[in-house]
Amino acid sequence: MEHIDYKLLVENIRNELRSYLKKYNLKALIIGESGGIDSAVCTALAKPVCDELNVELIGRYIFIETNKQDETDRAGQIGKAFCSNFKDVDLTEEYLIMRKSVEEDIESDEFKVKLRRGNIKARMRMIYLYNLAQYAGGIVISTDNYTEFLQGFWTLHGDVGDYGPIAELWKTEVYNMSKWLVENELTNPDQKQALQACIDAVPTDGLGISSSDLEQLGVKTYDEVDEILQQHKDKTEYADNPVVKRYKASAYKRTNPYNLKRKDLIK
Repeated sequence: MEHIDYKLLVENIRNELRSYLKKYNLKALIIGESGGIDSAVCTALAKPVCDELNVELIGRYIFIETNKQDETDRAGQIGKAFCSNFKDVDLTEEYLIMRKSVEEDIESDEFKVKLRRGNIKARMRMIYLYNLAQYAGGIVISTDNYTEFLQGFWTLHGDVGDYGPIAELWKTEVYNMSKWLVENELTNPDQKQALQACIDAVPTDGLGISSSDLEQLGVKTYDEVDEILQQHKDKTEYADNPVVKRYKASAYKRTNPYNLKRKDLIK
């Protein structure tokens, strides 16, 4: 892992965001608060820029059936500490109606059922956030990081966004940057406590698919995931690793949509 000046990284992220907001005359940033580290640090990074430009920072925690109380609590802490407009939303009733309407078959594989239903939840959340962005004259912030992108740990047409401040940062870098903010920048006790709680939390997808992200990835830490992803192309011993297998199996998601080229069709 390369050495990073996290003070400079934070400054660069905010400078880029400031320029983008000005360029497109945006009135709001919308963030889906999950209670996890990625949405939390994106919110913390955005707040000073939004305050400076008088851009509304809108956070929504969208509960759907399987979210745990600790996720709800952390999302509320982040939203109340950083956002200018925050509230909890419960879409469980709408989700159950949607699920009944779209499910055509009966599947016995419990994990596959959870995966499909998790995808429905992610897409419903994004419908809500994009509708809010349209209303507020803003955009939806993507909270995906590079590690999760390479693992396919996201939902097509679901947990995406218009602007990705941490899209090319490894998960370990996201954690390190968050720690830097807590230790060197944040002075408000509620903000420090809220972000620290997300740093300390067990990472989950909030979709009820598994008890933790790392369980799905088959590893113990994100440090291990990042090391494998960075090294596997040059080291054959990683060939059968579950992280590498997941990387290869999810390649289709990273080329979506796959459009046939005109040059291949008309010869």
